[in-house]
Amino acid sequence: MPDQKTHKPTKKSLSFEFFPPRDLEGQDKLLTGAAHRLANLNPDFVSVTYGAGGSTRERTRDLVTWMRRETTISPMAHLTCVGHTRGDIEEILQAYVDAGVENILALGGDPPTDPADVRPSDYRFASDLVHELQAAGKFSIGVAAHPEVHPRSSSRTEDREFLAQKLRLADFAITQFFFDAEHYVRLVEELAALGINKPIIPGIMPVTNKSQVQRMAEMSGAAFPQDLAERLAKVEDPEDVRRIGVEAATELCAQLLDAGAPGLHFYTLNRSSATREIYANLGLPVVSSAT
Repeated sequence: MPDQKTHKPTKKSLSFEFFPPRDLEGQDKLLTGAAHRLANLNPDFVSVTYGAGGSTRERTRDLVTWMRRETTISPMAHLTCVGHTRGDIEEILQAYVDAGVENILALGGDPPTDPADVRPSDYRFASDLVHELQAAGKFSIGVAAHPEVHPRSSSRTEDREFLAQKLRLADFAITQFFFDAEHYVRLVEELAALGINKPIIPGIMPVTNKSQVQRMAEMSGAAFPQDLAERLAKVEDPEDVRRIGVEAATELCAQLLDAGAPGLHFYTLNRSSATREIYANLGLPVVSSAT
C-alpha cells in the first residue's frame, strides 16, 4: 500500500476537490483523466464530496478507498452528518480505518431535495460530528468555513462563533469558494480575535462557465464581483470566458498567498486544465510523473 500523509498543514499546501462520478465508466475517466493530470502537481491531498443526505455514500467511499489503495494521492473523505444515525457514521468510519484513510472533512450537509429520500438523523450540526471524530482520535479533521457567512447563519457573529467552536477540536478549515481576497483576510482576522489560529485554506473555483459559476455562487452566498461580471458580459466565446476566469483566479490566488494563506484548495468540477493553468501562472513546480 503506498505511503500516505495525514493532512495537518504546516506548509503551503495544494489540494483539489472531486465529486464521485455516477458510474464505473465515469470513475475510470476521472482517474485516468483529470485526477491523473492533477496528480502531476503533487497535491497534499484530494477531497471527495459526499452527496446531500448521503446520496453518494458508497461512491464516495469506493473512490476514496481506491485512491488510498492504488495511488500515492492522499485522499480526504467528505462526511456529512445530516440523514445519518450514529450507527451509520460508526460503520463508515470503521470502513475508512480499515482502508487506512486518515483524513475526514466533517460537514453538516444539506437534506435531500426529494422528501422521499429523507433519512433519520442523530445529528443536528457539523460540530456534533467533529466531537465524535475527535474522540475517536484516528483522523485528521477538517471543517468548512464560509468567508461571506453561511447562508443559514442568523448573523456574522453567530457564524464565526460556531466555526471557532468547531476549530477548537478540528485541525484546519477549508473555505467555500469566493472571489475577493478581503473576505478571506477578514475571516482569518475574526477567527484570530476568537483565539483561533488553525490553518484556514481558501477554496478557489475558476470561472470557466458564466451561468454555472454564477448559479453556484448564488446558492453558496458568495458575492460575484461586479468588475468580473462586466468583463465576462463583454465576451461570448467560451474560450474567452475561460481565459478571463483563469486570469481572475490567478490574481486571487496570488493575493491570498501574499496575505499569508497556508495553501490553496481548488474546486475542480472533475476537470484539470484551468487548475493546471493557474498553477503554472503562479510559477509553482510540477513533478515529472504521477501514479
